[in-house]
Amino acid sequence: MNLSKELSKINQNLASQGVKLRIEQRRDLLNLRGPLPCTDRKGITKIQRISLHLNADQKGLKEAQEMLQMVLFQLKHNQFSWTHWSRKIPEHLPQKRRNSTEEALESFKSAFFSDPSRHQSTSGSITTWSSAYWPYLKRLKEIKHQMDTNLSVDLLSKTLISYSENTRSRQQCATVLTAFANHINIELPENWRKKGNGYGLHKARYRELPSDNLIKETWSLIQNPKWKLVYGLMATYGLRNHEVFFCDLSMLSKGGDQVLRVLPNTKTGEHQVWPFHPSWCEYFGLGLLGEDPKALPAVNTDLKTTTLQKVGRRVSEQFRRYKLPLTPYDLRHAWAVRTIHIGLPDSVAARMMGHSVTIHNKTYHHWITRRDQQQAVDNALARHIA
Repeated sequence: MNLSKELSKINQNLASQGVKLRIEQRRDLLNLRGPLPCTDRKGITKIQRISLHLNADQKGLKEAQEMLQMVLFQLKHNQFSWTHWSRKIPEHLPQKRRNSTEEALESFKSAFFSDPSRHQSTSGSITTWSSAYWPYLKRLKEIKHQMDTNLSVDLLSKTLISYSENTRSRQQCATVLTAFANHINIELPENWRKKGNGYGLHKARYRELPSDNLIKETWSLIQNPKWKLVYGLMATYGLRNHEVFFCDLSMLSKGGDQVLRVLPNTKTGEHQVWPFHPSWCEYFGLGLLGEDPKALPAVNTDLKTTTLQKVGRRVSEQFRRYKLPLTPYDLRHAWAVRTIHIGLPDSVAARMMGHSVTIHNKTYHHWITRRDQQQAVDNALARHIA
C-alpha cells in the first residue's frame, strides 16, 4: 500500500476521533506533530514536533502509531515529559555509570520533577510519581536484586511480564519503563508495545459487571450513612475513588440540575458529569450533599499532606470492610456501559469519565461494538419491513 495514502488515512482517522496530534513524514523520517506542552510556559501548548527517528516505511509507520498512543496516554494522565522523548544520553548521568540502577532511577526522578513542561501542582506531581511511576520502578529494583544483574533490556522485559496480561497495571508499567528507557538511552524491542497491551477490562470480566439491581441491593449492606453517600455518588456518576471528595456538589441541592463538577486538582483535571440514572440521585439520597457537603466522611483532602492515591485507598478499604460483592471500579465500569446502552455518544461519555475517546473505545470495545451492530441490524430490519 502507498505509504502516503496510508499515512493520510491514519491522520484522517485521528481527526475523526478528536485527536489533534498527527504523524508526519519529513524527508525519509517520521515525526509526531501537534499541540504539545511548552517547556517554558506552564499550562500552555503550541504546535511542536517530536522526532521519532523512525524511517518512513511500513515498519516505521507501525511504530509511530504505537508511540503516538504512548504520547496520548501520557498527555491524558499529565505524565508527558519532553525528557522522555529525547534520545540523547543525559549529560548528568556519566557514561561509565549508566548501568547503575540506583543512579539511573535517581536521575530519572530528578528529571521528572524538574521538567518545566509539567504543569501540575507540586502535590499533583508527587501523587503521579508515587502512584503511577514508583510502584513499577520499585518492582524493577526488586527483580534486579533477585536476578543480580545489570540494568538492561532483559531486566525491563522481566519487570513488564511480572504483571498479568490484559491488565491496566501491565500497560502502565510499559509506559513507565518506556519513558525510563528513553531517559537512559536503552533501545526497547520491536514487540514492546504488544507485550505491554492490556488497558481496560479483561475479557473474562465482560459478563461480570454488576446489574443495576445488584448495585442497589449492595448499597443497603453499608451501615454508615456517610459511606452510603460515597457509594451512591460513585454508582450514579461513575466517579473514581478519590473524585468523590473533590467535587462541587452544589447542583445536587433542590432545584439544581444534578450535574457534578469534578475539580481541577484530580487525576485527569476538571470535567462535568451527569447522573445515569438520574432517578438514583433521589434513591441514594444524594440531595443531602447539595445542602451539606460535610455529610460525606471526614477524609483528609489536603494535598499538601496526602495524595490522591491515599484518598482513593480509603474508599477501597471501606468496600472491603463491608465485604461488598463488587469493587469501586465495578461501579465506574457499570456506569460507562449504562451510557452505551442508552446511546450517549462515546466522545461525551469519555469526557465525563475524564479520559480520551481512544481509551474509552478500547476499554469498552465489547459493548460499543454490540451497540453499533445492533443499531445496524435494527435499521436494516426497519428498511426491510418498510
